[in-house]
Amino acid sequence: MLEPGAGAPAISATNQHGETVSPEFSTPTVVYFYPKDDTRGCTVEANEFQAALPQFREGGIEVYGVSMDTVESHADFAEAEGLVFDLLADPDGEVAAAFGVDTSAGHTGRHTFVLANGEVVAVYASVDPNGHAQDVLTDVRNEFVRGG
Repeated sequence: MLEPGAGAPAISATNQHGETVSPEFSTPTVVYFYPKDDTRGCTVEANEFQAALPQFREGGIEVYGVSMDTVESHADFAEAEGLVFDLLADPDGEVAAAFGVDTSAGHTGRHTFVLANGEVVAVYASVDPNGHAQDVLTDVRNEFVRGG
């Protein structure tokens, strides 16, 4: 997996709306990988990122969820859970590979990367979905938002 200090990878993927998304990683950005749409832990994690999304956006922080599910699966998941941030479809594992995330099991593990100024600034490996979004928000706000 990419480590802090590594250059941000150039990625491009399709979101749940069928739009191609190519984050530049110049501003603070959270990219979290999760195993599968509509599973218990992944639903908890997605809902927690959604609940904290206004605070992320208030701090100018972008959030992207990535799994090996299809665009259609992401669309159904986003609609069912009311998710408004981009879920990037990575069925061939190209985005995961760019971050060095293992896909040999046919899905990714639960890993989160924080990027800014064109580089990886933090990595959370094999995270517990419960409370993870809030932990990331606290860390990123302390690092990048004046007054935390």
